Amino acid sequence: MASTCNDSPSFKIILGSSSPARRAILSDMGYEFTVMSADIDEKAIRRETPEELVKALAEAKADAIQLNLADGCADRGSRDRPTLLITSDQVKVSKGMIRERPTSTEEAREFIKGYSGDVAFAMNYVLVTNLSTGGRKGGWDIPEICFHHIPDEFIEKVVKEGGMTCVAGGLRLMHPSSLPFIKELVGTVDSVRGLPRNLTEKLIRESLQETVEM
Repeated sequence: MASTCNDSPSFKIILGSSSPARRAILSDMGYEFTVMSADIDEKAIRRETPEELVKALAEAKADAIQLNLADGCADRGSRDRPTLLITSDQVKVSKGMIRERPTSTEEAREFIKGYSGDVAFAMNYVLVTNLSTGGRKGGWDIPEICFHHIPDEFIEKVVKEGGMTCVAGGLRLMHPSSLPFIKELVGTVDSVRGLPRNLTEKLIRESLQETVEM
């Protein structure tokens, strides 16, 4: 599991997420990786601001996976072949309110109606943990999504189908059927999908540099 980047040392990556979108983005970045899911109760972790919440969730995921690795006596890498753990979290912010994954069809309907003719933000936090050194590098990326009017007919259709609403914010924004209602995206598609590419690359480089300097 090595990076395809020629200027980086050989290293391993563990992606701490079962999200198909995050897996696809990391693959598109040219990395090979293994996947581990953090079995945590996200609803038990609460913070006052969306920035604090996504950071706390990404850190909790990393803590849980590190504990599982320690319990399983997994290979945590070495200075010659460090292992990086990538965890992240995202919530949407609409009308000043944090929008996580909706817990009901009524909540999904409320979330989507709130986007209509308005602006929302995708609050991302990415954390890269160098399992060989214990060091952590993290950061936020916050794209802005401006919406056209979203017709009630569309809202009712996706709410009834269910498949497009089981994500943070209650709507798969990059799905082809949603794209006509996006007026402007200030940011990148990969960030809206849950793993900002540029930020992730930066944190990987910083984590690897930490290993080189030891």
